[in-house]
Amino acid sequence: MSLTYITPLVFPALAHHTATVIFFHGLGDTRDGWSFAVENWRRRQRLNEVKFILPQAPNIPITVNGGARMPGWYDIASMSADPEALRRNEDKDGILRTQQHVFGLIQKEIDSGIPADRIVLGGFSQGGAVSIFSGLTAKVKLAGVVGLSAYLLLSNQFTTYLPTPNVNKETPIFMGHGDSDMVVNTIIGKKTYDVLKDLGYNVDFKLYPNLEHSASPEEILDVESFLIKVLPTKGKEEL
Repeated sequence: MSLTYITPLVFPALAHHTATVIFFHGLGDTRDGWSFAVENWRRRQRLNEVKFILPQAPNIPITVNGGARMPGWYDIASMSADPEALRRNEDKDGILRTQQHVFGLIQKEIDSGIPADRIVLGGFSQGGAVSIFSGLTAKVKLAGVVGLSAYLLLSNQFTTYLPTPNVNKETPIFMGHGDSDMVVNTIIGKKTYDVLKDLGYNVDFKLYPNLEHSASPEEILDVESFLIKVLPTKGKEEL
């Protein structure tokens, strides 16, 4: 399938650029959908060395939405609180195609002079799922991975996509999920955490009370704290 990817929305670093966060939106959203979070972090001026990249998914038919075309990182055949139902209907080709697109975005940052271990992948819902899968299957060591209201893609085959050596086995992962999420059911998010923890990954999972399928101000602050931790300020003198 030939897809068109429009140019990502880019927020240049406010100071000397030493790190990059690539954040992926959810199904039906656009690259502008998470600009509010970036603008909030920028106002607080605690991530001044970070460039933020907000990619946009191509428009594809989404089966669960009656085949309507909308921005999507992969097709979804059905939504269910049952992890097994999700696994039976995954768009493997679409997931792997997006994985390669993510790898290309990472490589572009590396080619521009940003080390892989100063790059974070993050996202919400579909974008969070893409970030977790692509981040943990990358062949370069990343600084961190953020998955909000997300889940593990191709979980039954996940280990077969891991590189040798598994360079992101100890990469910090932050997962946040609303306890009232009925779109990507909380059960699925918690199951992803359990699977990754059992595999030995460095993952933290936080539930947000009374939060549905969205992000709360508290969650946005928690992501900021995570980014500050995994992307500490370096300054020109350390480069």
